[in-house]
Amino acid sequence: MVNEHALTVSLEEFGLSKYEAQAYVALIAKGTISAGELAYYSEIPRTKIYPTLLKLENKKLAIISKSKPIMCTAIAPEDAFDGIIHEQINKVNAMNSLVSNLKKASEESRKSRGSEEKRYFHISANNVLEQLQTMIEGSKSSIKIMADQWGFGLLAECKEQLVSVLRRNLDVKVLVSPAQICSESYRAIPDGIEIRASDTTQNCFIFDETELLMINNDNGKAAVFSSTDILGVNQEKVFSQVWKNATKTKALADMTKVEAQEIYKIIKTINEIGLTHILNSTMFSKKPEFDLFKLLEKNGVSLKSKSLDDIIEMMDAVLQITCSGHVNFEANTKNITVESKLNSGHSLPWVSVLDNCLQKQGYKTRKIFQNNSNKGEKVHIKISKN
Repeated sequence: MVNEHALTVSLEEFGLSKYEAQAYVALIAKGTISAGELAYYSEIPRTKIYPTLLKLENKKLAIISKSKPIMCTAIAPEDAFDGIIHEQINKVNAMNSLVSNLKKASEESRKSRGSEEKRYFHISANNVLEQLQTMIEGSKSSIKIMADQWGFGLLAECKEQLVSVLRRNLDVKVLVSPAQICSESYRAIPDGIEIRASDTTQNCFIFDETELLMINNDNGKAAVFSSTDILGVNQEKVFSQVWKNATKTKALADMTKVEAQEIYKIIKTINEIGLTHILNSTMFSKKPEFDLFKLLEKNGVSLKSKSLDDIIEMMDAVLQITCSGHVNFEANTKNITVESKLNSGHSLPWVSVLDNCLQKQGYKTRKIFQNNSNKGEKVHIKISKN
């Protein structure tokens, strides 16, 4: 059955009074009835029924007889509300036109002040992964990512999409926090994506230098910024600056997480405070040759228990990361060669660390430095037992 109360409420929303709505619904339900019967069926006070009928007649919703007793009939709904429907349509059209004109005036005002509106869209935490996968698949030229543990975990779930863009030769670069090197998420990232480590605290995904996906690691929610020229350019510059100084991780990919973290710590310690330490030790230390070794120990890196092979392997990874170099050990000749594709002494701090380690293990060392401006530099370390 039709819910008469619901119909009454709906009619009130179209502008009828409560009594008018009750009377019309009763007339539709009962057909032609007297005013007294209408008062009974509509539950309208008898003193209010006649004024209510006159209002319905004026609105072309009912017909009242001139005879007595007064009889009343509802106008068919399709005829009764045709005018009201068109009136409502006209009001909606007028409102749409008004909003369009107001929007146009607002945009012209912003342009005159040198400003332009840009939009962004909120993404709920449950939909962020799907949005990330969609944006990866839709990329045309490049993807640049700064991610903490939360964001990197999401990226690891996009392996299929990442493989797809690699097939299209897109440039994909990822910056992660050092703690993520050789983690489960790290190993889930496909080969071909360059990953570097730096202290990053945000989750910012830059697609084709114009679209951004930014994720809040506190609640997992995200926002998408499209065609954001200024924001995109600024985030691109931030990324490029951090990327330039970040630590390469490719040489660590086959190591355990503990080994990789140890090498990262060695690089970070020497790069950040090694030069200052060398300068101070030159002035104040009686045995400066051991000072970098001591510096590492002071900062929680102990190389005492490492074998010669372990140290060679570690220094080789360090050289690959810092100056595209290598450490080669010829067991027959007891000759170690440290190579760097960069010259101007880029390999020397690591030669010093390696030399310190060898001397700590009881080896005598003799170093020969070769510099070729076109091919980088080499240092030969001849070792012998004391």
